[in-house]
Amino acid sequence: MLDLKKIREEPEAVKAGARKKRIAADDLIDGILRLDESRRKLQEERDRLKSRQREAGKEIASAKGEERDRRIAEQSKIAARVKEIEPELSRVESELESVLLRVPNIPDPEVPEGETDADNVEIRRVGKPREFGFAPKDHLALGEVLDLIDIPRAAKLAGSRTYILKNEGALLELAVLQYTLESLIRKGFRPMIVPTLVKRPALVGTAYFPGGEEQAYACEKDDLFLIGTSEVPVTAYHSGEVLAEAELPKLYAGYSTCYRREAGAAGKDTKGLYRIHQFNKVEQVVICRADMEESKRYHAFILENAEEVVRDLGLPYRVVNVCGGDLGMPQVQKFDIETWMPSRGGYGETHSASRFHDYQSRRLDMRYRDAGGKIRFCHTLNNTAIASPRILISILENYQEADGSVTVPEVLRKWVGKERIAPRP
Repeated sequence: MLDLKKIREEPEAVKAGARKKRIAADDLIDGILRLDESRRKLQEERDRLKSRQREAGKEIASAKGEERDRRIAEQSKIAARVKEIEPELSRVESELESVLLRVPNIPDPEVPEGETDADNVEIRRVGKPREFGFAPKDHLALGEVLDLIDIPRAAKLAGSRTYILKNEGALLELAVLQYTLESLIRKGFRPMIVPTLVKRPALVGTAYFPGGEEQAYACEKDDLFLIGTSEVPVTAYHSGEVLAEAELPKLYAGYSTCYRREAGAAGKDTKGLYRIHQFNKVEQVVICRADMEESKRYHAFILENAEEVVRDLGLPYRVVNVCGGDLGMPQVQKFDIETWMPSRGGYGETHSASRFHDYQSRRLDMRYRDAGGKIRFCHTLNNTAIASPRILISILENYQEADGSVTVPEVLRKWVGKERIAPRP
């Protein structure tokens, strides 16, 4: 969440940031300012009365006769008023905390104006889309011919937007995940395999709740939720802790299966592996000092790490600076990597790199003690290092051959165990 002091001192900047994200927040901000004023008045009155209570207690001890009776009566009135204030103050504080969770983060000035992903601004393109000397197949046709993907039987078992990876298809997914994980370990990231069922505070703390409940699978009997990304448990790993500055930065590579309901996506990208309910992902998470320039450096670092993986896979891609309307509530800035997918005739999003400043850490109460002894909220960042099976769309389609086979990217061959996936006899 945003610092309440920031909202109090710069309400117009906060409103302008929300408007850039195409989020209506003017009334919300005005309501927060009113609640904050009420809270401060109630706190001031309570503190003043309690101070007077302490003074009156001392005076009663030395008073006699009518003076003593008068002071006792005054003390009773003060106690009654404090008793009235406490529940009202508690109510206002609770309401204030609730509405603060709905205030969007302020986007960086570098974030472009725009309403949808169509307005995202391309920064660079790397590699050229392949020109086929034959009619290329899409990943589903390749998956069927090569016996790698089974969607009909998956639908029989689990409904729509599901899939089964088989044979070299399963090995290819495991290979790309393992390759990426090892790449990050070489860069100083610590691998983590995390719970995929988490409590609500982890989702609130990482700013997926409130607002994202419709996209999450809920296990209502246990009040647990399936995660949509390992960002949630990995970022929340140090919640409620005060770290030492010398411990920072924390670099984590979280592996998990991820689940998304894709509510509201009916009819959108329904064919194949692009928009599905379950997938596997390796996520970079960085926890660093509260320094904007340092955050920017780590943002560039995690983006480059992901780009390096795509380059190693030999896939054409582009990087876009995500516009305000497509940015989301918690991000300060986000860069997407979109990889070339021949069947789409264009680039499809495969990676997102985000920075949040202290927006998540305030919600998670995740802090550090700086060299001067001051307690500060950490900055957080995250980036999809790789997500599968979406990346398999690009691999299968870009590496297909005229005879229906698929060449395995060189960096994955030691895990797949072969150079080429050919139709079975």
